[in-house]
Amino acid sequence: MPNVIDPVRRHAADSPDKTVVREGATDWSYGRLYAAALAYGAALRRDGITTGDRVLLAAPTTPEFIVAYLGIQAVGAIAVPVNTMSTAAEVEYYLSDSSATLAVGWHGLGPAVADGAGTAGVPYRALPSMDPAAAQKTATSTDIDVVDREADDTCAILYTSGTTGRPKGAQITVDNLLAAGEIGAHGARGGADDRTGTGLPLFHVFGQASVMMATFCGGGMLSLLPRFDPVAMIKMLRRDKLTIMCGVPTMWNAMLHAASDASPADFASLRVAVSGGASLPGEVARAFEAKFGCTLLEGYGLTETAAIATFNDIDKGGKIGSVGAPMTRMAVEIRDPIEGHACPPGEVGEVFVQGPTVTTGYWNRPDATEAALRDGWFRTGDLGVLDDEGDLRIVDRLKDLVIRGGYNVYPGEVEEVLYAHPDVVEAAVVGVPDDHYGEEVAALIVVRPGSCADADAIDAWCWERLSAYKVPRLVRFTDSLPKGATGKILKRAIDRAGLRGPTHERTDRA
Repeated sequence: MPNVIDPVRRHAADSPDKTVVREGATDWSYGRLYAAALAYGAALRRDGITTGDRVLLAAPTTPEFIVAYLGIQAVGAIAVPVNTMSTAAEVEYYLSDSSATLAVGWHGLGPAVADGAGTAGVPYRALPSMDPAAAQKTATSTDIDVVDREADDTCAILYTSGTTGRPKGAQITVDNLLAAGEIGAHGARGGADDRTGTGLPLFHVFGQASVMMATFCGGGMLSLLPRFDPVAMIKMLRRDKLTIMCGVPTMWNAMLHAASDASPADFASLRVAVSGGASLPGEVARAFEAKFGCTLLEGYGLTETAAIATFNDIDKGGKIGSVGAPMTRMAVEIRDPIEGHACPPGEVGEVFVQGPTVTTGYWNRPDATEAALRDGWFRTGDLGVLDDEGDLRIVDRLKDLVIRGGYNVYPGEVEEVLYAHPDVVEAAVVGVPDDHYGEEVAALIVVRPGSCADADAIDAWCWERLSAYKVPRLVRFTDSLPKGATGKILKRAIDRAGLRGPTHERTDRA
């Protein structure tokens, strides 16, 4: 009977002293990580957490996130990882929607998680910094038996949403995560001798499934950067002699600028960089490969597919403009968005994904589940085309999703906050091209006659109610928004180029 902790348990038995996680000068061996996870699971058990309970987890990319995450898995509970930038209102929503039993928050985050838990009436536990040796010593008297799960048991709920409505929780199963780890390791040819590094958030599906789990399944080492900084990332690359790096396009671009005086010889250990989360510009890929002397490969996946779907062939190298072919055990079809039939190579249609990483559905959202899943195929809402070699190119999105620096921003959620402002009559949130983030969040707003609301007022309103990456950095006011015959706002008629330039732009916050 499987459990998500199985790869760590296996390597802890075979190679207990081998380093699995490194942050700065602190190393965690497989043996110590496994023992610490069991100790944390025992603490959760004392808090009354049992099989099937939901536990919200808000923590940065640190070893302690992994300890807590695996401890939740060990007792058979369901992890609900959320963005560390979540506001108290967002935390309250996640707790209430998932019917969580406990909220766990990193001790250095501030009051949002505790405040949200208090409002939701859910107990709160702070996640402290941990010493590997002390964690292992503590574990000797608090070992617990790892709970056996069914392969299709939900082990994580990852919140995502479409372009309308509140975020919904994608149910990720034990088999989804184990398969994602195995497939991810296979795609990058990751093994016991590999040293992977990332500055990605582990609460996000990319870092959690195709980086963390892939490292565990391959038996390698994972170096963590709690907050991405290009200089720090390059320092970690050199210090740990990384063989694999994982990130989003904005990271590669920032590292290029930070390594202006370096040559490929400075990064001789690095063999592959794995890119996802947003479209990778061809010029960035070519420049990165030349500077760092490695292969940069782009892949495609979604929260609902545990970050796994397609990946460029590591043996062939990256194909510019392509996110690669279906990964092992995965299948991709392009279907006509109206008729539903399969499209031939070269014809644009909607992307459907099938395989062992596909979600079983959305938590308590039967209608959304029915709309997204068709006979085991997940309907992505993305438009794409397969070429004659079977490689996928993403053309556009049926959904109006904005991807800012690898983070998904759902316009409907932001618009809901804007519409709650007493002076806002109409609002449309769209993405506009941005040289650094790929896309920037822009808001076109109509206010009531006589209103004194300005961009600063809208900005302050949003900062109180949204995570930082969701706050519109470009705000413009207008007398009316373009509409169709039914009165629906036509976002496609909005001049995105006109939203750039001297609008209200914030540069002093992340």
